[in-house]
Amino acid sequence: MITPPPPPASHRRVAVLAVAAACLLVVGCSASGGTSDSGTGTAAVTVGKADGAGLKIALITHAPEGDTFWDLVRKGAETAAAKDGIELTYSSDPDSAGQAELVRDAVREKVDGIAVTLAKPQAMRAPVAAAKAAGIPVVGLNSGSDSWQSTGLLEFFGQDESVAGRAVGDKLDGLKARHALCVIQERGNIALEARCAGVKKTFDGETENLYVDGTDTKALTAVITARLRQDPTVDEVVTNGAQFALTAVASVKDAGSKARVATFDIDKDLVKAVKSGAVQFAVDQQPYLQGYLAIDSLWLYRTNGNVSGGGVAPVLTGPAFVTKANVDAVARFAANGTR
Repeated sequence: MITPPPPPASHRRVAVLAVAAACLLVVGCSASGGTSDSGTGTAAVTVGKADGAGLKIALITHAPEGDTFWDLVRKGAETAAAKDGIELTYSSDPDSAGQAELVRDAVREKVDGIAVTLAKPQAMRAPVAAAKAAGIPVVGLNSGSDSWQSTGLLEFFGQDESVAGRAVGDKLDGLKARHALCVIQERGNIALEARCAGVKKTFDGETENLYVDGTDTKALTAVITARLRQDPTVDEVVTNGAQFALTAVASVKDAGSKARVATFDIDKDLVKAVKSGAVQFAVDQQPYLQGYLAIDSLWLYRTNGNVSGGGVAPVLTGPAFVTKANVDAVARFAANGTR
């Protein structure tokens, strides 16, 4: 059952009305521009307030430092915040306990809404419950397509990772691959595990999970290279991130292997690799769209009571295949930093 949205904090409403009154009295009053913190970790983006807005929203992810995928998520969120007149705060912590504490911080700050990822949903149950008890709506994005409802989220925007994995398995069959390494850069991340499990379910060849440390590029390269040297029957390396695909391309070369590389997720450098043929294909879950929809949905819920998917179905942003045949259609958006 969908409950009507609780009203935003009253002091923010008073502030919005005060600004509106001032604008009526002063000729040439206009919305203020945005600011952002260029550092890593926690950053705040404050934008001008649109009619009926002035809301404070927190976006909290499990992103590690330096992962370009999350730059796209954040950019989409910032674009929606600018459109809706939202004060957006972005923070991240790859440690599930740290991410949970960031959610609790947002609750203590009495934000008007929270968007969160569920890489490890069990850790999010208590802080999400605390948010709901405080009357703060929480939506999910990116990770948690199978657990967002049981965790108590209002809506979810992302990719069904199992479906995406099965689609990759079918794709590998069509390419006549026989032995695939599915590289997982973060143990316990349910999204990555679901992808590789999906590949294994539909791929007629052998699927082998290879666990690596995604925060250590040198060690990651060494592990993939060593495995390829050890087993020359491996003819496909499937990674779970654009930067890891580019690392795998280097590992294939170092190992003297004939394996091909495919990946989940894209960025502008990966698009170039698909275009050149260095990477066979990529699965695009549209991270910019995930960030945009998550923030916009909270504005719609707070201002108009809208719930995407009716609260019972996720809003899917993928999977879509990017190959050499269609990469040009994606390239110009990737160059702009939105794909």
